[in-house]
Amino acid sequence: MPAVAETPRPLFGYRRFWAHRLGPASFLPTTRAEMDELGWDVCDVVLVTGDAYVDHPSFGMAIVGRLLEAQGFRVGIVAQPDWRSAEAFAALGAPALFWGVTAGNMDSMVNRYTSDRRPRSDDAYSPGGAGGLRPDRAALVYAQRCREVAADVPLVIGGIEASLRRIAHYDYWSEKVRRSILVDAKADLLVYGNGERAIVDIAHRLAAGATIDDIRDVRGTAFLTRPGVLREGFVEIDSTTVDRPGPVAPPADPYAMAPERAAAACATGDRAADPATTPATLLQIGRRAPRADRAHTVVRLPGFDDVVRDRVLYAHASRLLHLESNPGNARALVQRHGERDVWLNPPPLPLTTAEMDRLYELPYQRVPHPGYAGARIPAYEMIRFSVTILRGCFGGCSFCSITEHEGRIIQNRSAESILREIALVRDRTPGFTGIISDLGGPTANMWRLACKSREIEAACRKPSCVFPDVCDNLGTDHGPLVALYRKARTLPGVKKVLIASGLRYDLAVRAPDYVRELAQHHTGGYLKIAPEHTEAGPLDHMMKPGIGTYARFKELFDRYSAEAGKEQYLIPYFIAAHPGTTDLDMLNLALWLKQNKFRPDQVQAFLPGPMATATAMYHTGLNPLRSLKAREPVHSAKSLAQRRLHKAFLRYHDAENWPTLRTALTRMGREDLIGNGKHHLVPRWQPQGTGRRRDGSRPDAEPRRGTALTQHTGLPPQPHIGKTRR
Repeated sequence: MPAVAETPRPLFGYRRFWAHRLGPASFLPTTRAEMDELGWDVCDVVLVTGDAYVDHPSFGMAIVGRLLEAQGFRVGIVAQPDWRSAEAFAALGAPALFWGVTAGNMDSMVNRYTSDRRPRSDDAYSPGGAGGLRPDRAALVYAQRCREVAADVPLVIGGIEASLRRIAHYDYWSEKVRRSILVDAKADLLVYGNGERAIVDIAHRLAAGATIDDIRDVRGTAFLTRPGVLREGFVEIDSTTVDRPGPVAPPADPYAMAPERAAAACATGDRAADPATTPATLLQIGRRAPRADRAHTVVRLPGFDDVVRDRVLYAHASRLLHLESNPGNARALVQRHGERDVWLNPPPLPLTTAEMDRLYELPYQRVPHPGYAGARIPAYEMIRFSVTILRGCFGGCSFCSITEHEGRIIQNRSAESILREIALVRDRTPGFTGIISDLGGPTANMWRLACKSREIEAACRKPSCVFPDVCDNLGTDHGPLVALYRKARTLPGVKKVLIASGLRYDLAVRAPDYVRELAQHHTGGYLKIAPEHTEAGPLDHMMKPGIGTYARFKELFDRYSAEAGKEQYLIPYFIAAHPGTTDLDMLNLALWLKQNKFRPDQVQAFLPGPMATATAMYHTGLNPLRSLKAREPVHSAKSLAQRRLHKAFLRYHDAENWPTLRTALTRMGREDLIGNGKHHLVPRWQPQGTGRRRDGSRPDAEPRRGTALTQHTGLPPQPHIGKTRR
């Protein structure tokens, strides 16, 4: 893993708290009776989560709990408590050190509602898949209940819900800009991103007698302070000195580079992206000399009232947050919220390979807590035979929250640790039949990929290493990953190792040997892949490669599958109604799907999650990927009718959508696509009982003719296409 300028304290380098002498718990206790069996009178830390307690490293609370246990602390878990009263939150008593609160592995609003704001009937992180076991905005509700139980105990919130709501943010479900969750939760600290370093440091400081108000210098944390009160030694600068949002003409190309900076392939050409300080070694490649101490500079973002009032300032704040996201050069940020400031320290430093190995090899039971009496937990069923090999993603897709949460620097486990976990799955996981379901992470084929220069990586301000093209400074050697796959599939007792995580095919096409290994040994008939769209407009706003790259990957995949005598298929994911998508874009995508004989089953519409760049586009109508001086407009499908139309184009083959599509095609002047021939998108006739309107009535229908709905596609029956991705 590339080094960064600052050397962090080793994650397991602290002197363990005295309770380590009690040894690890079989399961972290969830009841007072379980505490009594362990001989505990009190928990040092109580973790409250919106997910069922599964003692597996794919579940955030299990990782945090086992890590704190390894540091010597007594940790209890309150999982999916009944939030209607404080009683369930008092089950373990008040913790001696702090409450740790999270909504769970997903933002609770994303978990509970569809992209059309309809309540979901199920919850993959609950026993039996039951819905309704967590409240809306769970972190806020849980924090309130913890205060009711013990108001004087420090309260720390974290997880993805807190992480993605750490500053003023647009909330899709209420259709308004909400305050930082830190303000509404009245928490003492917010931990964002990969929280291991922060939570361990916080726990040891509190155990040593520090007060929660003393802890103000931990990376990856946010806290409330009085306006204008700076940490000692800090200098405040205004965000407009970093990136000017004022109007200029003509619009600038955000990817153009000044000639003197062209040698730095991963540096943006935008003046605003030029960091205030730069390692002296980078002067040789045209970067500016240092002019301030970044480690002691805080950038003031537009305040909450300002971003509510002015959408340009909202887009500006979003752009600044993403510019200040590289832990190698990020500065602290501060944002006014009424009578207080929200102060964000720079992002956490990545874990080393040795730290990742030890973290993932803590004594997890790898099964749900026995209190669930064998109830099926869908999220666990999906991952119980999988192994996480990395964290982070440098793709920077504008609709995705992975980069904002886990960071763009890849954190790798060693091959030896991964192989040991595969053996553990084989030997200890109930129901194992010899098939490892996944070796992956946010992106399966980024394992051990990194910038070729540690100095350039530490200074880079670009949001993506692979858009608009793969950076020249990015190492793309898949050889170590191929070697890992080969070792994994030859382990005794392992029949097959599948790859289920998404992969970047723009990287894979640069490594034909990887595609060969993937196609011939690690694909079970179908391989999921996410081109997302076919048209340049949506793809540019997503920061995704063109469809031509998908075609090159498909050619390699098909060739190597045929060499192995296998009939295998790519299952592409597409997204509807993403910012920058027009009706014509969706029509062209539908024509591509028909031409390539794809009939998506389930489809996904863009869901504006908090803090994503695409959400800033959706809310403001501007493109923060470019300098806001250009004021580049971005259209988003916001009405329910247009969002449904975009989804209907993806499911052009579904007779229920034909009336909608006929109306749209007529409006667009493309009636030539309505007819009963093979070159038409939708037929003129309507099968009886289909095409119901929203009020339940049905348009006039002709008797069903032919086999239009069951026409052979050239593919065997397909699994769902377009299921929600992380």
